Amino acid sequence: MVIASLVGMTSPAHAAQSLADVQAQVERLQIEASAAAEAGQQAQVELARLTRSLNSVKQQDAVQAATMGDLKKSLGKIALEQYKNNGLSQSMSLLFSSDPTLYLQAAGSLSVITQKKALQLSRYMTAEQRLRATSLTLNDQVAQVAAAKARYVEREAAAQAKLASAKALLSKLTVAERARLAKLQAAKDSAFNSSSLALAKKGVAASGRGGIALRFALKQIGKKYYFGGAGMTYWDCSGLTMRAFGSAGVSLPHSASAQSGYGKSISLGSIKPGDLVFFGRPISHVGIYFGGGKMVDAPHAGARVRVESFSSRFGGEKFVAARRI
Repeated sequence: MVIASLVGMTSPAHAAQSLADVQAQVERLQIEASAAAEAGQQAQVELARLTRSLNSVKQQDAVQAATMGDLKKSLGKIALEQYKNNGLSQSMSLLFSSDPTLYLQAAGSLSVITQKKALQLSRYMTAEQRLRATSLTLNDQVAQVAAAKARYVEREAAAQAKLASAKALLSKLTVAERARLAKLQAAKDSAFNSSSLALAKKGVAASGRGGIALRFALKQIGKKYYFGGAGMTYWDCSGLTMRAFGSAGVSLPHSASAQSGYGKSISLGSIKPGDLVFFGRPISHVGIYFGGGKMVDAPHAGARVRVESFSSRFGGEKFVAARRI
């Protein structure tokens, strides 16, 4: 086991190598935590959509229930009028029975109400059918919202569990080892930050919405990653791309998976600066292609916004799509 061997080693070279291994393990867990958090973002986007749909169905249900109430009152007046004139006949008894469809079945042979009243009854039956259908839809929507909430909670818990594993790994190191590891991480961050800023200063060979978004993203270099971060101090991957394209007048959802449905699909060989690039199945990461085999992104927990290499993989996830917005 890496940690066990680490504590017993005395050789600085071996210790340095083991610390690098721990650093790699921690980063892997941080990437996995960020992927789980991104799945939580997708669940949150879906939850918001379902909640809007549910509210719409509730409003429809309320309107239809009110319509039913008005029609019942109207039919009640018809019944009262009929009773005053001739007494409550068989047809009207059928109408107010537990199964009003019996009346419709007999309507062709009954002449107790006028054509206008028959139309009123037909509207009542249509409204009743619509209300029943809406009630079924409402129940289904309520169930879907509950399921989306459960998915969000589950994925957030998975993200936190990965971070807890990383912390547990670090807690097994000595104070001195943690200090050395912190220096390694700081050096890595500083190298990324310096190279990213140098690339950003060279300018962006991109125009249109993608160019505007790319320039926005480059201005965020050095800012920390945070689950659900959408600026202007903290970012996650889809929060960065959402706000970047928002600066270009494009409204994107806060979810890498959802963003992959926007714009035009671009082949790997045709990617240009400003295009969105996606990784993982299901999609768990998104960045903006910078050009020259690089992309700008908010990588994962414990890292900062940077320009890094773009290849067929990000962490353990494969490149799966590119979209031009």
